Amino acid sequence: MPGCWTAKSDSPNILMLICHDLGRYVGHLGAPIETPQIDALANDGVTFTNYFCTAAQCSPSRGSIMTGRYPHNNGLIGLAHIGWEIGAQEVTLPMYLNAAGYSTHLLGHQHEHSEPARLGYRHIDQSSEQAAGVAEMVTTFLQNWAREADRRPFFISAGITEPHRPYRREGYPRDDEQSIEVPPYLPDRPGIREDLAGLHGLIWVVDECVGNIRNALDETGLAKDTLFIFTTDHGIAMPRAKGTCYDPGLGTTLIMHWPEHFGRGRRYDELLTNCDLLPTVLDLAQMRIPNCLDGRSFLPLLTDQQYQPRNDIYAEMTWHDKYNPMRAIRTNRYKYIRNFGQRPLVYLPLDIWEGPAGQEVRNDYYSLPRPEEELYDLVDDPWEQNNIIDEPEHRKTAEELRQRVADWMVQTNDPLLYGEIAPTTKQRERLETDDTPN
Repeated sequence: MPGCWTAKSDSPNILMLICHDLGRYVGHLGAPIETPQIDALANDGVTFTNYFCTAAQCSPSRGSIMTGRYPHNNGLIGLAHIGWEIGAQEVTLPMYLNAAGYSTHLLGHQHEHSEPARLGYRHIDQSSEQAAGVAEMVTTFLQNWAREADRRPFFISAGITEPHRPYRREGYPRDDEQSIEVPPYLPDRPGIREDLAGLHGLIWVVDECVGNIRNALDETGLAKDTLFIFTTDHGIAMPRAKGTCYDPGLGTTLIMHWPEHFGRGRRYDELLTNCDLLPTVLDLAQMRIPNCLDGRSFLPLLTDQQYQPRNDIYAEMTWHDKYNPMRAIRTNRYKYIRNFGQRPLVYLPLDIWEGPAGQEVRNDYYSLPRPEEELYDLVDDPWEQNNIIDEPEHRKTAEELRQRVADWMVQTNDPLLYGEIAPTTKQRERLETDDTPN
């Protein structure tokens, strides 16, 4: 555990709203959907257009947000409800902020631990995990806090389940299937459109939640002293997105709003990983950043100070509802993916496999084997459709990125180096009985 600090008088309150399976599927990042409240937040705050998760799956990605470390470094290489956990020696974001004098709160959903109290929050309220209920919880908290004499800064992680599958839910709106614009990496088929129609409706609910929380911050007078972070864990639950190392799975939304501190409507294109979020928050809270983190603060970007851009980020996957080991590196120009073992061409997590979109593409993706290596030129081929790993003119790039992934695995003592990573008996039992979409 780090040494104790005292939160400075000008340390901001921090309110992080994290939703499920959104990726970058919002209007201001180019998705074919209207998200007026999220877009307004971006226009009033700052947006990071090249922000990626460490793993396109819920728990491992969220574990990186919580620890500032890659999944195989912090131990959370699979889903928390199956039995994978953040290592006992890891320090989480609420633990750091507790030590700094923050009042730490979990409101709503989390997917980092089967026992959320072990994440370090001092106060937990999970009476609702859906967007409307969590927005009410946050509003009530802010109203009460504004009346309190205790002016310590607060940290809230407000988690909502939307827009996680299922995409057909009673009481939620749906878009018109025929008018939807299908993203270029997906085939234009009826099942794809059916699922996108439901996804759009769930995202509209997320959008409304963002607006309600902003209104509560304004009405309580807390907006000017509060850093509002809006983010998600990974890409949308559609084929070639969630559960893959392709950009539609790894690319995520990150918007920050802190009035009078960050410029309005600014967009940053620097390459970032969600391991970077924790050290940035610590930096904002004027705390020492530990050397053990994989992430590094990007606060200098926001304060117009000297910042050394990343040359690359890494991504991975080990366990989901199936064993699906992958390691990847992404630069501004290229993506290299190393696949381990014999797998289908594109893995579909259970919730996608069972839905209309999964039924449309099963035969396409599960009748062909996945190559051991993949290489994509993201400038010429942004949707990663043409694997150029065997093309002679790209041999040097392939060799360089292959070696960088190998070196990273050695430097981080990746357990995949020692062979297949088997689940524990308890995890195997849960895998055999779990049918919860994840």
